[in-house]
Amino acid sequence: MKTITRTYAVLSVLLIAFALPSNAQTRKRTTTKTTTTKTVTRTPGRVSSKKVVYKTPTKKVVSVRSVPNKTVVRHNGQSYYYSNNKYYTQSRGRYIAIAPKIGFRINTLPPNSVRVRFNNHLYFNVGGTFYIESNSGYEVVEPEIGTVVYELPDGYEKVTIDGFTYYEYANILYEKIQIDGSRAYEVVGIIDME
Repeated sequence: MKTITRTYAVLSVLLIAFALPSNAQTRKRTTTKTTTTKTVTRTPGRVSSKKVVYKTPTKKVVSVRSVPNKTVVRHNGQSYYYSNNKYYTQSRGRYIAIAPKIGFRINTLPPNSVRVRFNNHLYFNVGGTFYIESNSGYEVVEPEIGTVVYELPDGYEKVTIDGFTYYEYANILYEKIQIDGSRAYEVVGIIDME
């Protein structure tokens, strides 16, 4: 009788052990999911400069008397000057900082350049200017729509197009988005100067 009781006791303990859920052998799978949140629902693409309304109607033009260690950049028969990651034009004996024109070329990138990959293209972003490697140098280009950066360049401006607000620098339009809870900016359009 003692053996039968003992057998039932052992069997009931085993049955209870198998019936209860066990956490020791379960493995949870974790996956990382990238989520992108956009706040604006309309993407402008290429936009005429006549449709763009700047929040500050006039921008203060700053000129300097000299540009140290300047490099001359020839583009379409005109001379421009490059120094300290900025481009300048000369007017009345002074130098005025300008946004770089598509096609400007430099031999070496500054040390603060950031690599940006999009659609099998490798861009180098320096203060809002996008370069690609070209013929043993670097050329200013327009980024593709959809390219994402995590910081806006100094000197960006807020603009409104058809009631929607964007950020503009060097005729490139950015829209604020979120990627995995972090703020980022997506290139959503290019302003065609008219």
